Amino acid sequence: MKKLIIPALTALTLLSGCAPTYKTSKVAQTDAAPFVWEGANMYFLLTDRFNNGDTTNDVTLGRTKETAKLRGFKGGDIRGIIQKIDEGYFDALGINAIWFTPVVEQIHDATNEGTGNTYAFHGYWAKDWTALDPNFGTKDDLAELVKKAHKRGIRIVLDGVINHTGPVTPKDAAWDANWVRTEPQCKYTNYENTTACTLVKNLPDIRTESDQTVQLPTVLVNKWKKEGRYEQEVQELDAFFKRTGYPRAPKYYIIKWLTDYIVDYGVDGYRADTVKHLGEDVWATFSEECDYAFAQWKKNNPEEVLDDNDFFTLGEVYNYNITSGQYFDFGDKKVNYYAHGFDALINFGMKSDAGKPKEEVFSKYNRLLEKELIGSTVVNYVSSHDDGSPFDKKREKTYQSAEMLLLSPGISQVYYGDESARPLDIPGTEGDATLRSFMNWEDIATQKETQALLQHWQKLGQFRRNHPAVGAGKHQMISESPYVFERVFKKGNYTDVVLIGLDLPIGTKKIHVGGTFPEGTKVHDAYSGTTAKVKGGTLQFKTPYSILLLEEIQYND
Repeated sequence: MKKLIIPALTALTLLSGCAPTYKTSKVAQTDAAPFVWEGANMYFLLTDRFNNGDTTNDVTLGRTKETAKLRGFKGGDIRGIIQKIDEGYFDALGINAIWFTPVVEQIHDATNEGTGNTYAFHGYWAKDWTALDPNFGTKDDLAELVKKAHKRGIRIVLDGVINHTGPVTPKDAAWDANWVRTEPQCKYTNYENTTACTLVKNLPDIRTESDQTVQLPTVLVNKWKKEGRYEQEVQELDAFFKRTGYPRAPKYYIIKWLTDYIVDYGVDGYRADTVKHLGEDVWATFSEECDYAFAQWKKNNPEEVLDDNDFFTLGEVYNYNITSGQYFDFGDKKVNYYAHGFDALINFGMKSDAGKPKEEVFSKYNRLLEKELIGSTVVNYVSSHDDGSPFDKKREKTYQSAEMLLLSPGISQVYYGDESARPLDIPGTEGDATLRSFMNWEDIATQKETQALLQHWQKLGQFRRNHPAVGAGKHQMISESPYVFERVFKKGNYTDVVLIGLDLPIGTKKIHVGGTFPEGTKVHDAYSGTTAKVKGGTLQFKTPYSILLLEEIQYND
């Protein structure tokens, strides 16, 4: 007896008076696609702005000052992410990796640098890398999040900051001078004045270029003694430096603290913040220690290991463009960050490429990934938390955004709310605060237009997740008009082939398959759910959509 195997699709179901649920079809699959980082569909969210799963931690550490608009804590937390994992929200979107902003303990007080009071809701102003911030949750919460994500085949990517502490405030003392510099401020005109400097005023820069032995900063010694864990932290540091032989220089302390989260929880990757503001040697060491920590976690937790993928490192080299290939140019020096520990860099070029003809972009990205960047990849995005010039700031091209982002070669980064047209231009905000509003769950629950848009992102996202060929495969145009292209991915004995048609006529559409599917092959359109058979080298579908996401229907005995 033959068994039909079609990758499962999920859908948004809205029940009157209830929160949305996300139901998954339980179609059996005996040849499930392997997880491939190069074709991942990654969701990026601000922990404080995504979902409030625990209202008891909305105000902690005396953070009660009035703030400028969207510059205070709004209640999002780790439990809120867990809640959406449990609901199947990420499954429905086809997400197989989640990256969220840092959850380590932040400075306690607010700053006031001309925009009104600002708290560290974003997670990039660390006070103590060894503790979690109570506004975000507990270490038990983090452990639960990782376990629940892994059970659904979702990888977890933490956000790591090495190059600066949080600002100095009346409640947050400065770190010792042999740990941080407070001047000069970066000028960004050459390598030195981009790395050995402070990013902005009152953001103490870690002396990451130094190999000088330093003692623990006074601020941490006092804090840990007050919390009763000084001896334990020192014991762990002693063991780390004995194992590695590194000098007790600032960068190595922080690398130890960040990689502890890999050993303790089994997170799958790190997104590294402000990469070009540190020497590339720091990142090479960080990558080595991440690999060691991941191997230790796998050894200690063999029953929880998902696969044989290596630890994933993603670098934010601000303004890096995929067309730059392996190198970032400082003007007086070029650096290959891929050769210093990174598997992927964020592609700042997608936001402008998203408005260009699809084939021009797809073929260009394929060519670069197959040649200049072979063995490495990029993470594409159309909007983010600190890019004031996203592709579609007014949210007027949301369907186009989905198609360009989710169907481009490389890793896709869905910024929270891309899928629901969360506003990116909020009156009364200053700077990047306008990009960081709370997730618009109410729109998803009540607005038909938002629900239709979300379903578009879901269908494309699930197709990408089910087929590594979409992001990691080789691109080949089959016909220009109608626009149809093929993606093929091969790894060992596994082969994945898909055919995609875009900007097609509504209703009946007939396309040539080239050599993608043999004569007589039965093909499923994952967008409409309909099927057709190859006849005379062509496929014909009648659907109310302008898109086809085609996969071969496989049978087994």
